[in-house]
Amino acid sequence: MSWSDIWNAMFGGAADYGEILALVSNSVWAGAVLGLVGGLIGVFVMQRDMAFAVHGISELSFAGAAGALLLGADAVTGSIVGSLIAAGIIGWLGARARERNSIIGVLMPFGLGLGILFLSLYQGRSANRFSLLTGQIVTVQNAQLGWLILISAVVLVGLLLMWRPLRFDSLDPQAAAARGVPVRWVSLVFMLLLGLVVAVAVHIIGALLVLALVVTPAAAAMRISAGPVAVPVLAAVFGFVSAVGGILLAVMGELPVSPYITTISFVIYVVCRLIGLRRDRVTRSAA
Repeated sequence: MSWSDIWNAMFGGAADYGEILALVSNSVWAGAVLGLVGGLIGVFVMQRDMAFAVHGISELSFAGAAGALLLGADAVTGSIVGSLIAAGIIGWLGARARERNSIIGVLMPFGLGLGILFLSLYQGRSANRFSLLTGQIVTVQNAQLGWLILISAVVLVGLLLMWRPLRFDSLDPQAAAARGVPVRWVSLVFMLLLGLVVAVAVHIIGALLVLALVVTPAAAAMRISAGPVAVPVLAAVFGFVSAVGGILLAVMGELPVSPYITTISFVIYVVCRLIGLRRDRVTRSAA
C-alpha cells in the first residue's frame, strides 16, 4: 500500500465532509457526552488504582454485547448487562486491591472467551462483530443516543451525590472507614456507575480501547495539576477533545473511529507528561 492509499484511507472523505458529518451527528453528541463523563469518572479510577478494573469490565461488556447480537437483541443493552454484572462482582467481592486484581484476572479471560464464542456463533454482518472490538460511528440512532445521554446523566448525578465520600474513600480508605464512611457500599455504587460508562464507551470506541476515554484523560490531567477542582475539569476537557476530535477526524476516512480517539488521547497525555516533567525540573532548580 502506497502513502497516498494510506492518506486516502485516513482522510479521503474530506471532499464530502459536510454530508458525512451530518450522517454521524448523533455519534458526535454521544462522543461528547461520553468524553466528559468518562474523563470525570476516570479521576476516581486513577485515585483508586483501578485502571485494570476498567479493562476487566470492558471484557464482560463485550461478552454481553456479543450475546445480544447472537440473540438478535440490542447490543447496547447487552453491553450494559455485561458491564453491570462485572462491576457488581468486582465492587462487592474486591474490597481490597489484591482480591480485586485476582477477581479481575479471572473475569477478563472468561469474558473475552465468552464474547469470542458468541461472535463465532453469530451469522450476521461481520461489520457488527468488528465494531464491538474497535468501535463504530455511524450506527447511533436517535433512540440509542437518548439512552446514551440518559445513562451518562445518571452517572453524572450519581458522582455528584457521592462526590465527597467517594473522594475521601479514594484518597484514604482506612481513614474513611474509621470515620464511618460505608466504604463497601461506596465501592459498589462507584463500580456500577463505572460499569455504565464502560458499556457506553464500548459502543463508541470498542471493548479493546475503552481505556483511552476512561483512564488516559484523567492520567494526563494528573500530570499537570493536583487541584481537587482542576483535575476533574481538565480530565473532562481532555476526554471531550479526544472523543469529539477523534470522531470528526474519523468521518474523513475509512478507518474505525478508535485509532483517531486513542491517538488524540495519547498525544494529550504525552504533552501533559512533558509539561509536568518540565515543571518538576523548574521546581527542583528553584529549590
